[in-house]
Amino acid sequence: MLYRTLKRMIERGQTDGIEKKLDIFYAAGKITDGEYSELVGMLSAQR
Repeated sequence: MLYRTLKRMIERGQTDGIEKKLDIFYAAGKITDGEYSELVGMLSAQR
């Protein structure tokens, strides 16, 4: 659920502060290695 929400936010361009949130969720084990990699890749492509 969290992964889908984060993905949707990036797709919509709502990226203010999201990189820090991704790091926190990843460190806390809320998203997997693969999900983190995909979301960071999407975020990089947006910029």
